[in-house]
Amino acid sequence: MSRPRIVIVGAGFAGYRTARTLSRLTRHQADITLLNPTDYFLYLPLLPQVAAGILEPRRVTVSLSGSLPHVRLVLGEADGVDLDEHTVHYTGPEGGEGTLSFDRLVLAAGSVNKLLPVPGVAEHAHGFRGLPEALYLRDHVTRQVELAAASDDRGECAARCTFVVVGAGYTGTEVAAHGAMYTDAQVRKHPMRTGMRPRWMLLDVAPRVLPEMDERLSRTADRVLRQRGVDVRMGTSVKEATHDGVVLTDGTSVDTRTLVWCVGVRPDPLVESLGLPVERGRLLVDPHLQVPGRPELFACGDVAAVPDLTQPGQFTPMTAQHAWRHGKVCAQNVAASLGIGERRPYHHRDLGFVVDLGGAKAAANPLGLPMSGPAAGAVTRGYHLAAMPGNRVRVAADWLLDAVLPRQAVQLGLVRSWSVPLESSSPEVARVAGRPERDAEETATTGTTGTTGTTGTTGITGTTGMTGKGSRAEPAKDQPGGEPAKNQPGGEPAKNQPGGEAARNQPGGEPAKNQPHPPRAAGKPRRAGDGGGTGPARGSGKARKTSRASGGGRAAAPSGPTRAAGPPADPGPEPPANQPPPGPDIAPGPVKRTDGRHAEGDS
Repeated sequence: MSRPRIVIVGAGFAGYRTARTLSRLTRHQADITLLNPTDYFLYLPLLPQVAAGILEPRRVTVSLSGSLPHVRLVLGEADGVDLDEHTVHYTGPEGGEGTLSFDRLVLAAGSVNKLLPVPGVAEHAHGFRGLPEALYLRDHVTRQVELAAASDDRGECAARCTFVVVGAGYTGTEVAAHGAMYTDAQVRKHPMRTGMRPRWMLLDVAPRVLPEMDERLSRTADRVLRQRGVDVRMGTSVKEATHDGVVLTDGTSVDTRTLVWCVGVRPDPLVESLGLPVERGRLLVDPHLQVPGRPELFACGDVAAVPDLTQPGQFTPMTAQHAWRHGKVCAQNVAASLGIGERRPYHHRDLGFVVDLGGAKAAANPLGLPMSGPAAGAVTRGYHLAAMPGNRVRVAADWLLDAVLPRQAVQLGLVRSWSVPLESSSPEVARVAGRPERDAEETATTGTTGTTGTTGTTGITGTTGMTGKGSRAEPAKDQPGGEPAKNQPGGEPAKNQPGGEAARNQPGGEPAKNQPHPPRAAGKPRRAGDGGGTGPARGSGKARKTSRASGGGRAAAPSGPTRAAGPPADPGPEPPANQPPPGPDIAPGPVKRTDGRHAEGDS
């Protein structure tokens, strides 16, 4: 008799804990497959420290293959699930498609950015849900300070030194707190930057900072932010975002080049394509995290509406404290369905929260005991070291070095603005030029007011870091943010031109025909149907989930301009005659052109 096949979709807090616990419980009695876009588990609570230059990016990641040696890792994003055929269809990182068969399926796809119908936000804001976005924000903030220092225009200098964060939940509060310390360190001891005053603003429609937490934690965080000069404005959000700034709901206009969107999250729309009962986008499950009527289907984390047994009639909130424990109980119940162990319901009460405000400052209430100052800072960092599945020594070493050495403020330019669009449902994967991408999903509008989400809340067990998967649009050719036109700066160089394709049969060029080992094409052709048509799913003919908001056929790519202006040109030869010169290699922030058009660069 063949061994049962278990497929887990997503390797965030819930999915990772499920895979690790199942691997221990089954003891090689089942084939466990983990489907995830990346080969690492991201410890999301420390992501603000990556953006602030305290931790290196690999410190907050844990290798899936290294920490789960008995689990098969498949890189890809789930496109759809055929429950009748017991298959999961996915698309790999290089555009290839595949299908996984299962006897038990665990959905732990997590959450994605929550977009609101605010004009200009999708075009000019960036989220903070994945490692690429943190790396981009660090480079962008560093670059804005450097450009401001080199500018002779006081208005431009002030705009570049103004950073607006929308959403005063856990994520937004930590980003503002760490960001203010980072920019202050850039100008404090630099003699050429005397007089520069970086300004951080934190906005939210809620009445107080950290509205989902204890009020004592809110007061502590609010006090620390204001002491660092952060302009905290409660009851205020963004009414409109433009290239040069934002208009607030109170009518105030703020000139800025940086808008960080941290207003909350929503469940991954993958669950909507299943056609099963949902509660506000979350798949309804019983207290055993099993979908009623589907004994082979389990769900946990942000995609699951799990009954809260401590508060009858309610569901557990979308926090990591619950997601991490969901994973353990889900694994036990999956194993029980295979005859290993016994089922148990999910029952957990919040044990408190910790918020790292940078330096020695933090706010925490472990077991309901409110703490602030250095004591809270020690508890917070000690908790993170204990909760991380790996890299503890490296993280502690980085903290020690940051305490005794000046912070390195350099921009590496590894992540461009156009590669981390806000409307992406896969913030853990940066968009790459030339890679086959799936069609764009429709922008989700889940409300009319910018309420702060709770997924970023760090509990005694961590911050929800479920990997949200979704469609990533390939920019339309010849459109802003799309593939640059051939023979244009930043596009494909003309053949037989310096930097272009080498002449045939020339040294270094394309080998002659009928020779062994011809080179592969530079990029795979797009799959049939990628142009916006609809196509049937594999298996039972159900619609595949590419536009996750609807779960139906492939959505057409947007015809209007996208957020950014496409990949910048590489340094190379002089452009052809009558063509505009290529942009700078470092892709600076948005600057004003003399001809009235917007230059390529950051939004």
